[in-house]
Amino acid sequence: MEEEKTININLIIADRPYPLKIKQSEEEDIRIAAKEINQKVKDFQQSYSAKDKQDYLAMCALMYAVESINKKKDSSIIDSGIHDEISKFEEFLKQFK
Repeated sequence: MEEEKTININLIIADRPYPLKIKQSEEEDIRIAAKEINQKVKDFQQSYSAKDKQDYLAMCALMYAVESINKKKDSSIIDSGIHDEISKFEEFLKQFK
């Protein structure tokens, strides 16, 4: 099995360079994520006064963590709903045995 090629890239996040070694297939997603973070930092800078960019990055991290938690909750609710529907369907099918 062939290992995926890794590449070196440089990202600028909140005006700081970050050299990364990543899988080539991940490059587009990583660049999109960095662009979103930079935009969110810019949005926070326009809305809030903070001492440095670390504060804005912390707010970004918090915002993305909350979004992740909410998506997990939504996924759990959907999974539960699907499980309930499958159970109902199984009960329905038992009538025809």
